[in-house]
Amino acid sequence: MELRQLRSFVVVAEEMNVGRAATRLHLTQPSLSRQIAALERDLGVELFARVKRRFVMTAAGETFLAEAQDLLRRSEEAVRAAQRTQRGELGALRLRFVQSATFEPLPQILGAFRQAYPEVVLDLESWTTLRQTEALRDGRIDVGLLRPTAPADATAVVRLAPGLASRVVAEDSLVAVLPARHRLARRKRLRLAELADEPFVFYSRPSGPVVHDTIIGFCRAAGFTPRIQQAADVQTIIALVAAGLGVSLLISPTPPTNPDAVVYRELSDDLPPWPLSVAWSPDNRSPVLARFLELIEGL
Repeated sequence: MELRQLRSFVVVAEEMNVGRAATRLHLTQPSLSRQIAALERDLGVELFARVKRRFVMTAAGETFLAEAQDLLRRSEEAVRAAQRTQRGELGALRLRFVQSATFEPLPQILGAFRQAYPEVVLDLESWTTLRQTEALRDGRIDVGLLRPTAPADATAVVRLAPGLASRVVAEDSLVAVLPARHRLARRKRLRLAELADEPFVFYSRPSGPVVHDTIIGFCRAAGFTPRIQQAADVQTIIALVAAGLGVSLLISPTPPTNPDAVVYRELSDDLPPWPLSVAWSPDNRSPVLARFLELIEGL
């Protein structure tokens, strides 16, 4: 049994006239009659009969018609689904992101992607840059939103690691995070060295080794090594700073907070901007990934 036989049967059932059905199907009447006869032999049932010179559908034909129409509908849906998958309109995107991307870039990117491709399933999770890089190389994720260790040209596709490519989507600065009642809170800008004697609340290194090591390096370049109270995430850092346990340094954009509890202050030090990059494997042929990268280009 072939789909063309099912289509022929359905048209004949709709017209109840082999001549008109043949015209619709652009077939000769004998060719259409042979298709219907072959279908009846395959099924082992009679689909049409002549009763008092009238062309009628048998009970078996009526039952088969509903199923044939459903099969044809589903075959058309399967074709459309395959075509949409090839265009990247259906499927899944496995995206991982660093915490510092969650307050502005991530909502912006995902909002635009969801609007453009509402039926793509988004598999999202916060991961460190190192973990993302390893997963991209292994093919366990499709795309990462991460912080490479060095600034990069924001207009160029650059190599993040062997076999991977990345594109810078934002360049962000480091800001000081202070309790609202801190002695430096009234200042608009600070030098990093002014925080030398302060206790720090900061990421534990396993929570983000790239961020941790780079910021510690900035502090040492300013002449001090910070005394650190460790925290696992941004929300905990903010809570501990608000409680007066210390100050911190975060990559902007920063999370919205109560200004009566925590304030953010610019640093006057000549620190390089910190790139936020989208990274992927050029070997990944996912149509959904291709659409995502096209969207990134347009933002």
